[in-house]
Parts: sequence; C-alpha cells; structure tokens
Amino acid sequence: MLPKYKRILLKLSGESLMGDKSFGFDNAVIAQYANDIKSIVDLGVQVAVVIGGGNIYRGMNEAETGIERAHGDYMGMLATVINGMALQAGLEKIGVFTRLQSAIKMEQVAEPYIRRRAIRHVEKGRVVIFGAGTGNPYFTTDTAGSLRAIEINADVILKGTRVDGIYTADPEKDKTATKFDVITFQECISKNLRVMDMTAFTLCMENKLPIIVFDMNKAGNLKQVVTGAKVGTLVKS
Repeated sequence: MLPKYKRILLKLSGESLMGDKSFGFDNAVIAQYANDIKSIVDLGVQVAVVIGGGNIYRGMNEAETGIERAHGDYMGMLATVINGMALQAGLEKIGVFTRLQSAIKMEQVAEPYIRRRAIRHVEKGRVVIFGAGTGNPYFTTDTAGSLRAIEINADVILKGTRVDGIYTADPEKDKTATKFDVITFQECISKNLRVMDMTAFTLCMENKLPIIVFDMNKAGNLKQVVTGAKVGTLVKS
C-alpha cells in the first residue's frame, strides 16, 4: 500500500487526549494514536505532530481566569509540551524514534525548535513533535501547526478531530447537517465554516497547503487518509 503523501503534519487537539475523562490523559487514546502514527511511519511517511494543550490548561478567557491573556497563553504552551512528552513516551514504547522540539527553550526535556534540524529528523524517519506552539502568545496551536507544516515543506496538514469531516453545521448539535467530501478555502470562508482559526487557515490558503479534517479517534483512519482513501474532508485551493 503506497502512501499518497510523503511528509505530513498531524494536528491534534489536547482535548482529544482526554478520551472520556474531564482532564488530563486517557492512556488508551495515547496508545491508539501512537499505533496509528507507527502504521504510517512503517509505510515510509515522514511525520511531524503538533498537539494543543486544552486538556491541561486553556488560557484564553481572562475574565474567567483572572490571568492576563499573554501569561495564560504561556501556561497553555507549557501544557502542549507535557502532551508532547506523553505522546513521545507512547511512541517510543512501541519502537518509534521521536524528537520533541520546543519553541520555548527547555533543554532538559526538549530540543529547541530549529527548522533545518526538524527537517533532518523527519528525513531520517523520526517523528518530530513540536511543542510550545509558536513560542508567542496570542497565537493558537492551529497557527503553530500551519506554520510548522509550511516551514518543513509538508505535503498536507491532517487535522485529527472528534468528527469525521467538515459539515454544513455542527453535527453534534444539528442532525440535518451534511458533510463535505471536498471543499475549497474560499467556500469555507464564504460559508463561515470554522475549520481552524483564521490566522492558521489563511496561512494554509496563501501557501496552497491542503488540509484534511478527519476523525482521529477511529483506529486506522490515519492510515486510510495517508493512502488516499476517501476519509474526512479535503480543503484545497
């Protein structure tokens, strides 16, 4: 089975790591994600990963938390490094070589983010996990995912979510919502479909980087997407 994409960036939300819990990690989810990533590494696909931090800390609402936005965003960045370490442990347990790179320096746990080094790691078959977002407050991990994908010349961003694609409305709230198999960037904007935050989305659109939104919680879906099966929704120019 030949992969359709040579180099991918997988974007995962921190919340997805919780499984059915209300906080932290579900070890079964981490194990499933690790096995799914291993299945595409075994095909020769070069893999980079960006994970959010929402399962540990979401620092967006200053009025609610009493913590100023920039300070809260840095706390969220540190949460993404914890998630990166958890996924790294899950991958290494099953024999996948990894590197964790952080946009905030913390040499004891992660390499500093260096673009050329990241590219060299993926070329050698290591899974590179990018932590700490962009290293700047006011940017989401969606933006970090888009930025890193462009920087390492990824062929596609695979956005793993709880739903199996992009719908006309939220399928968890509206039972009449219908799914798109393929949609353009412009259609997403005109229909006001929230695929990612606008900064991240615009980065992908301007650099003609396709996005595939799919259900990461269904084991085997990642391999299906990478080998070109009609899974999820493709957003393209």
